[in-house]
Amino acid sequence: MHIYWTKITKIVNENSEVKTYFLEVPEGFTWIEGSHTHFALKGFNEGEKPNRGLVRHMSISTLPEEGAIGITTRFRPPYSEFKATLDQLEVGSEVALFKTHSNVPLRREHTSIYLLSSGVGLATFRPILLEYMKRPDSVKGIYSLNIDSSGEYLFTELFASNPAKNVTATFVDRRKDYYDEVENLAQDSEGIFYIVGGDDFIRENIEVLRRFGIRREQMMLDKRERQLPMFFGEVPVV
Repeated sequence: MHIYWTKITKIVNENSEVKTYFLEVPEGFTWIEGSHTHFALKGFNEGEKPNRGLVRHMSISTLPEEGAIGITTRFRPPYSEFKATLDQLEVGSEVALFKTHSNVPLRREHTSIYLLSSGVGLATFRPILLEYMKRPDSVKGIYSLNIDSSGEYLFTELFASNPAKNVTATFVDRRKDYYDEVENLAQDSEGIFYIVGGDDFIRENIEVLRRFGIRREQMMLDKRERQLPMFFGEVPVV
């Protein structure tokens, strides 16, 4: 396993709870839209055993052509060891990245793409939408639906309806409004549905989509292949 050490180049407050950390791109580090990485803080590997409290699985919220690795995360008390440590870091602080992979690349199959997310999960979809805007071929259009009870929605300049580009973006802060809209979207029997959020959120979306005939192969989860059976009810959840 190769560990890429790099530095924070900029910290942006996206809203009152969410920050994006921009990191210098280390030599040899590559990624595509929908990628996640293990984001580790200094000291995580200094003992006999790795300190897992200083490591988190994070989505990369930028594309390579933006010239920086973006990590977008929410800070909400009580802080974990990871968040408490990260919140104290400044521009120039060192962090580590390893095990980078994409479970949710943009599928170009001549159908519509639906991006279903909760809160800061939208960060996973930012580079997917950028990739589509850059090269929309073989995709009918993109519809993003995000629920965030804080009402402080993320990336609203990018996630805005654009009929000329076949992009629709909707934000809601109520659970009922969200699932009413998911039911409407599920009327597209050929659509591809990407789901990002907490585990319970993912399972609830799968249940709703299945009720309307959406098949397993039409759903994209930001989970490793070995984890997927647990979400689709193919093995007992442990």
